Amino acid sequence: HAEAQAAARQESALKTLGTDGLFLFSSLDADGDMYISPEEFKPIAEKLTGSTPAASYEEEELPPDPSEETLTIEARFQPLLPETMTKSKDGFLGVSRLALSGLRNWTAAASPSAVFSARHFQPFLPPPGQELGEPWWIIPSELSVFTGYLSNNRFYPPPPKGKEVIIHRLLSMFHPRPFVKTRFAPQGAVACLTAINDFYYTVMFRIHAEFQLSEPPDFPFWFSPGQFTGHIILSKDATHVRDFRLFVPNHRSLNVDMEWLYGASESSNMEVDIGYIPQMELEAMGPSVPSVILDEDGSVIDSHLPSGESLQFVFEEIKWQQELSWEEAARRLEVAMYPFKKVSYLPFTEAFDRAKAENKLVHSILLWGALDDQSCHCSGRTLRETVLESSPILTLLNESFISTWSLVKELEELQNNQENPSHQKLAGLHLEKYSFPVEMMICLPNGTVVHHINANYFLDITSMKPEEVESNLFSFSSTFEDPSTATYMQFLKEGLRRGLPLLQP
Repeated sequence: HAEAQAAARQESALKTLGTDGLFLFSSLDADGDMYISPEEFKPIAEKLTGSTPAASYEEEELPPDPSEETLTIEARFQPLLPETMTKSKDGFLGVSRLALSGLRNWTAAASPSAVFSARHFQPFLPPPGQELGEPWWIIPSELSVFTGYLSNNRFYPPPPKGKEVIIHRLLSMFHPRPFVKTRFAPQGAVACLTAINDFYYTVMFRIHAEFQLSEPPDFPFWFSPGQFTGHIILSKDATHVRDFRLFVPNHRSLNVDMEWLYGASESSNMEVDIGYIPQMELEAMGPSVPSVILDEDGSVIDSHLPSGESLQFVFEEIKWQQELSWEEAARRLEVAMYPFKKVSYLPFTEAFDRAKAENKLVHSILLWGALDDQSCHCSGRTLRETVLESSPILTLLNESFISTWSLVKELEELQNNQENPSHQKLAGLHLEKYSFPVEMMICLPNGTVVHHINANYFLDITSMKPEEVESNLFSFSSTFEDPSTATYMQFLKEGLRRGLPLLQP
């Protein structure tokens, strides 16, 4: 009865508003009750009146303390290079200028600089007893493959709470609509200690967040950097911050995923593309310093010298008692976000060199696009979040294969490079077998592909009931409860069956 009423209301709303109107209404109707409350209407009111009430996260703020230290953080931003988008260059069929207007108009950071209290960075402090290099979650991921993903049909981030507040405020320096939690897993923020002494910590972190570049009446446009990473050096009581930096890594040829809606149906009208942003970073202009300086008697000292210059603070050099390298810390954070990374994934050509040396087969994943080091397509996400994290798969990959993953664009560049014919050949053999969006392959050390499966086909197989699967190749083993794990295990074993006899003795 309730379902029938809801369906009737939906039908009535569709008649009244039309498809696009209902889409806009639904994007504001956060609780789906078919009524817009004042709280839900607030973003539209602010847009129409031009007034913005005080941000709702300020209630999380601590009361001001005149003796606290503050630091200035500067934002550096170079917009995404349009020519790096693979499908949506100007004039590309079906991509309207309107769809990309939020992206085109985002040419500078929303706040070039901002002042923060040192104690606002308290959420970066490690839990008591945390060991050097042991990751912990600042903002835990609430999504898994079993909980699916969050709706694309949203414009305004939920008010940040607790430890989300500082990350929301930092990311708001780039753009006014950051979502501290991404729509897809793994979301959240993870950190680890990279240096310790009696008074200070160095904490390295990795954050998965994204931005909504559109507002009504345009359709949503999601801008998802592969990751934000960085470090903070702060005192153990968080009263002093010595250094802070946060940035989107820019060492790969692609580092941003973009998805946008073309119409009122969020599933059928989704467009996807990838691109490269040269610079997106925040950096402290110097250590935090006291707002008010007191002498020995507790009297306030003028912070300016008679000449008018500001007092200069001298900071002692920090001598660390324990340290961990940046590379090792980055690897541990990556494994915390993606447990499948417990298997080493070597660069493409290096993997084939290693396979030759060890006389092993190569397990290779070829991706159309990348969220830094994850597929931008949901079939790639599902593959990596579930299958490659299961312990039987990790064990088999470690024992019997050399693993690598690559971007199509990088292999195309390798194929076009006349200087190294052997690399050209390896890339060509891979690209011959590739179909959008993700192709998994088993190869000989000379690059010959002996077995491959497309991620979409893989997902189709694993969504079937066992009795519907005709091919013995994809029969489900009773050893694994998860059909995805069983199917991927079958894929790897079939690759071994075909490939091992062909390895050079």
